[in-house]
Amino acid sequence: MRRTTDQYYIIECDVLEGLEDLAADEIEERLAPFERVEIVRTGALRFEWSGDLRALLDLRSVVAAYMLLQFAVPRPKALLGHQHFTALTQAADVILALHVNNAFQTIRLSAAGENSSVMARLREELAARLGLVPATEEGDLLVRLRRVGDGWEALLRITPRPLSTRAWRVQNVPGAPNATLAHAIAQITQPYADDRVLNLCCGSGTLLIERLLLGPAQRVIGCDINPVMLEYARDNIQAAGLAGRVRLECWDATALPLDNASFDVIIADLPFGQLVGSHAENERLYPQLLGEAARVAMPGTRLVLLTHELRLLESAAEQFPNLWQPRGVVRVRSGGMTPGIFMFERVV
Repeated sequence: MRRTTDQYYIIECDVLEGLEDLAADEIEERLAPFERVEIVRTGALRFEWSGDLRALLDLRSVVAAYMLLQFAVPRPKALLGHQHFTALTQAADVILALHVNNAFQTIRLSAAGENSSVMARLREELAARLGLVPATEEGDLLVRLRRVGDGWEALLRITPRPLSTRAWRVQNVPGAPNATLAHAIAQITQPYADDRVLNLCCGSGTLLIERLLLGPAQRVIGCDINPVMLEYARDNIQAAGLAGRVRLECWDATALPLDNASFDVIIADLPFGQLVGSHAENERLYPQLLGEAARVAMPGTRLVLLTHELRLLESAAEQFPNLWQPRGVVRVRSGGMTPGIFMFERVV
């Protein structure tokens, strides 16, 4: 990578495994100009940035962003030395200055051997210098240390919480998709301002919100058979500042009171039998849902579905070869599971 000025930062981002290219595209589009983003390993991107770090706070396709410092020292004890300790605290000061006062209250040091006397001392001295409280679990200022070759790297998260933890999520429902995953689904639909969007099985509204945060749409409807989920969706949509732009309905996704050929984008996070439904129920649901989605879809409609029931959805789609054309599958690792984002196009 090429330095664009004498003052620059090395930034490393955690991303969901499988979404590295999509995240790299967002960074290159939103943060240009610089040379390129590197996929340094599965689930991690790196780039150099010489602009305002606040521009990174709006990234939606990364889980977390870190300022990376590299130290040519053989042991972490050397980080307590004046030169290296000053570099750590100066980087932390830059990060703290990005946010309103009191956004950071605690500091967490994460490393192999983090309970050793050296790591404990480093954590305590950083906390004292920065005016933060040491934490052993969650921490606002997360500092990760790792050994790389003959030296060490320190990664300081630039936000008090991961970027994937959206402020609008006031109703955090178990099983709701990770917001960065929902952003990816919305991006894969290739959003346009004249889209008519239908979100089946909308749950607490994550897909709806991430789609509208990408840009306007002509018409947006979310439906779910569970009225409690719809109330959660209303709360989250309100918190996102999107009230009035989404219509929520308590509908069965397999029997929609909608006109034929009335939508050109259909999205869904399908139940997969862990928290909602069962495999036996999904064997009936998936074909019925695909058939009903085909009825309300315009020719050329983009259908994007998320599920852990990969083979079941593939089998169900094979029942509709004249209605849905497969356009690919993206496997993603999220929350210890590996769901698939399935893309289909309504046959003309």
